[in-house]
Formats: sequence, C-alpha cells, structure tokens
Amino acid sequence: MTRGRFISLEGGEGAGKSTQARRLAAALDARGLRTLVTREPGGSEGAEAIRHLLMQGAVNRWSPHTEALLFAAARADHVEKTINPALGAGIWVIADRFIDSSRAYQGVAGGIDDAAIMALHGFGARGLLPDRTFVLEVAPDEGAARATGRDGAAADRFAARDGGFHDAVAAAFRDFAEREPDRVRLIAASGSVDAVTQALLAGLGDLLP
Repeated sequence: MTRGRFISLEGGEGAGKSTQARRLAAALDARGLRTLVTREPGGSEGAEAIRHLLMQGAVNRWSPHTEALLFAAARADHVEKTINPALGAGIWVIADRFIDSSRAYQGVAGGIDDAAIMALHGFGARGLLPDRTFVLEVAPDEGAARATGRDGAAADRFAARDGGFHDAVAAAFRDFAEREPDRVRLIAASGSVDAVTQALLAGLGDLLP
C-alpha cells in the first residue's frame, strides 16, 4: 500500500487554518484520495488532554520551556496514535499546526533555541516532518480581528498575547519558508476562501498522484 502524504497548515491567529484544512480535505476527497483532518495540540486522546492544559488559563500559566515540553509530549502521542497509523494506511493527513508552530511560538517568540525544539521533536515524534507545510499569511492585526470575531472573550492563552509576540511569530514562519523552500510554502490568505483553497491545491501539484 502506498504511504499517505502529510500536509500541515501553519500561520498566526485567525489565518483560516481550520477552515482551509476542511476545504483542502474535501478537495482531495473529490480526487479520490482518503483524508484525515487533525489538529495540534490534540488529535489523539492523550494529546487532547494536554491541549486543555496548554490552551486554558492565564497567559503566564506556563513558561516557554514548559510549553515546549507539553507540546512535544502531545505531539509524540498524536504522531504515534493518529498520524503514523493513518499515513501507513495510505491516508493523506492534514494537520492544523505541527512542529513549526512550536518552532515559531516557543522557539523564536519564546526565546528557545531551534535546535532544542527540534531535539525534543526528534525524541518524542521521531523527527517526523510534513511532506508539505503551508503557512497561511495574514497581517497580524487582520488575524487578531478575525480571531476576536471568532472567539470573542474566549481567546486562548496564545491568541491573548500582545502584538509584539504575534509579529515575532509571523516573522518566524516567513524565515522557515525562506530556509526550507522545498517543504514550507507561503500562501496569501487575505483573499477569498476559494482562492486560498485553490492556491493550496496548486502548491500540492508535485505531490498529487
């Protein structure tokens, strides 16, 4: 059986990752591919339990180092219980966030060296990387407005952080795309949802059967 492909969607708050994950899965389903949409933190029973710890509470509830450890633990369970079994069954997995979020949020914005983040990933998730990572780009203030409209007063610990933090996250994602162009692609996400989905499909042209 042909192994499935692993696609991750990254970007700041309010970039439309969840919407585009569902739309991309539907487009691939229409082409006869089997898909699974998942998310981080989460995507498995153990990882969803850790998600509750990470996303709720005061902004300063956890230090960046503790966050990095919790995310790595959640990701290890997610990869072992959900992602790898699906890929082995020939399913295309579409993840709403993966390792590059840890590299951007806890790494660049949180002040942790990228090598340390990747060392945790190498141990916990055996270093698994997506076949293709799309960074959905919107201006941080536009993304914040979208997230506020979506979540209202229920913003999570990360969405509630200040503009400087989110600017650093956006810059980190752009840097990853520049340094890893074969895997990481930037997608302008301020246009219509249809246009963004079509751009994602175009960006998978070399991977599609």
